[in-house]
Amino acid sequence: MKCLVMVDIQNDFIPGGSLPVPGGDRIIPAGNGIQGAFDLVIATQDWHPPEHLSFASNHPGRRPFETITLGNMEQTLWPDHCVQGSKGAAFPANLKTARVEAIFRKGMDPGIDSYSGFFDNGRLKTTGLAGYLREKGAKDLYFCGLAGDICVYFTVKDAVAEGFSSTLIEDAAPPLDGEGYQKKILELRGMGVRVAGSEQIRP
Repeated sequence: MKCLVMVDIQNDFIPGGSLPVPGGDRIIPAGNGIQGAFDLVIATQDWHPPEHLSFASNHPGRRPFETITLGNMEQTLWPDHCVQGSKGAAFPANLKTARVEAIFRKGMDPGIDSYSGFFDNGRLKTTGLAGYLREKGAKDLYFCGLAGDICVYFTVKDAVAEGFSSTLIEDAAPPLDGEGYQKKILELRGMGVRVAGSEQIRP
């Protein structure tokens, strides 16, 4: 079964949001256009409490994009984003969601960030995504979302580690840092991840 995983396509990550990905709004027509090619469509959603420790605002004297040590891990401090119940955490109104069968929320523990749709950054807790996909019989996963070099990248890596065949839809996963993204794509290719364009996946 072919499954489309739409990672964190949320208002705060597109232009006008608190943590916009350059060109992030281009993902919406691409994501809308390919859904019909899949047997299953699911989504992930950043869903942070206001006191989340990845927010620079919760560290007096710190600014967004500084790096600290949180627990025993390096943590980038972000602008407040995707706060539970906020407009920024919602899916864009023009993103088609009628075919989305399940939404997996992440980043709810205030003490640890969660880039991947499968686990938190410490791999301490699972979202249940892997088990859900196995129960559905989904073996061939395709990924789009925001941002390509962060949450999409870590979700794809975990998908490979969990034994799923994985394809990155490159033009539907724009990055926050374009230069670093190319290195990450090479890394994913080396792990056996296919890289495709949305025009190759039209229904």
